[in-house]
This record gives sequence, structure tokens and C-alpha cells, in this order.
Amino acid sequence: MSNIRNSTSPLFPILVCLAGVFLLAAMDAAVKGLVLTIGAYNALLWRSVFGSVAAGTAWKATKRTRPDANALRLHIQRGIVVCFVGLLFFWGVGRLPLAEAVALSFVAPLVALFMVAIMLGERIGRSVILASIMGMVGVVIILLGRFGAGNYAPDALLGVLAILASAFFYAYNLVLTRRQSLIAKPLEVVFFTNLVALVVLGAAAPWFGLWPAPDQWAPIIGVTVLALGGHAMLSWAYGRTEAQYLIPTEYSAFVWAILLGWFFFDEAVGVSTIAGAVLITLGCLLASRSKPKLAEPIEVAAI
Repeated sequence: MSNIRNSTSPLFPILVCLAGVFLLAAMDAAVKGLVLTIGAYNALLWRSVFGSVAAGTAWKATKRTRPDANALRLHIQRGIVVCFVGLLFFWGVGRLPLAEAVALSFVAPLVALFMVAIMLGERIGRSVILASIMGMVGVVIILLGRFGAGNYAPDALLGVLAILASAFFYAYNLVLTRRQSLIAKPLEVVFFTNLVALVVLGAAAPWFGLWPAPDQWAPIIGVTVLALGGHAMLSWAYGRTEAQYLIPTEYSAFVWAILLGWFFFDEAVGVSTIAGAVLITLGCLLASRSKPKLAEPIEVAAI
């Protein structure tokens, strides 16, 4: 892998990574639209349905091997965590401006660094501590901008808490994904993660499930296609050049979130949100200089 990375120019993988980030940002916008019509649970449930079918078909077409007990245990564990990630993020993004939700979710890589230190006993360096302080200050600035003026929606605070909680589970999801990557191929990981999430979410379908209206099928399928396409592009890019070239491009998601939120939902972005996002991004970039594999945005490892 290192020979492949060193022998090719990073330009094309960077462009592919940028395109993948755009697709995932468009997915976030489509998710927000679905949440406003059918709710967070049903948006995630139906995405898991189509994600399982698409990934399962692709996995079945390859030379596959049945996962052993250790791999299956990790698949189940991550699938459950992904349910919490998705439900919390979907619910929060329906109650906050898109750019604000994306900016707050950027703290996940910083949380992952501390999780690894706690779970694996790794030493936390000065750069990680400084990066985390920058990220926390960025979050505080966003919160002050959201709640300082007093003109916020009643459930905006719950939306912020949901996004931050999602980032926490997202960070744990990254740690699990690192473990999965050592014993399973990406397509197997994607399929079984989606399948486990579908089983877990499906258990509540008799009480909370809704059959989508005819005009909602296209957005649901679109969310699945955008998610799989975006993650495939990012995985391809990270397999062909060093993470240090690609990590900065992933924070272009904030720019896309601003534009998509304005175009589709007429959302204005304040100075505090931009300032907070810049601080969080700088903190993540600072952390990535010491541990790029753990500090890179979690889009690469998501379903």
C-alpha cells in the first residue's frame, strides 16, 4: 500500500475525496428533508433497508468468506453503535441549521483520540490536548451564538445535545472500525453493519415504523445512493494517497452544508458558527499531524 501511495500523485485522489465529501454533504441535506417529513427513526430505518440490499448484493457477488466469531461480534457491536449515531444525528439535524449540525459533529475525531487513550492506554500528547481545547472553545462559540441572543427554537438545545452525543458514539464507532479493518474487508464491514442496524431498528418497526408516501421513495433511495457513493469515493482516495493530503479536504463539508442549507432550507449561518467551525477544524488538523489514522474524519469509516 505504501508503494502505491508513494508512486502516484495525490491530486486525483484529492479531487475524488472532495467529490465524496460533496456527496455526503448532499446526503445530510437529503436526510434533513426526510427527517422533517417522516422522522429520524423512519429515515434511518429505510436507509438501512436499502443499504443492506445494495451492500449485500455487492458482497454476495465477490469472493466472500463467512466472518468468524470475532469478526461477527465486532459487526454486531458496531451495528448497534451505528443505530445510536444515526438516530441522534438524524434527530438533531432536523432541529438545527445544517451547517451548525455539521460543525458540531466535527468534534468526533478529537473525542476518538481520548477514547483510544482510555481504552488502549495510549499517552495523550500536548498537541492532542491543545487540539481538544481548540475544539471545545469552538463548540462553546457555536453554543453562545445559538443561545446567547435568546431567539432560538424550543428544542434547539436538545438538537445540540443530540449532535454532540452522536459525535461521542461516532468516535467509538471509529475505534471499532479500526479494529474491523484488521480482520474484515470493507464490503463485508458495510454489509454486516447495515444488516445489524436494520435488525435492531426493525425490532421497533411495529410501533414506530411508517410506510413512506410515494413521493418519499426517491429521497430515501437517494440518501442510500449518496451515502454508499460518498463513502466509496473516500475509501478509494484513502487507499491511494496519504491521509495528510486528504484530511483537510473533508472539512469542505462545512462549506457545502452552508450552501445546501441556504438553498434547500433557507438557513442563514452566523459568524459564531463559522468561527466555531474554524476552531474545531484547526484542532482536528493539529491532532491529525500526530495521529492521522485516528484523527481523520469519520466519514471514511461510516456506513
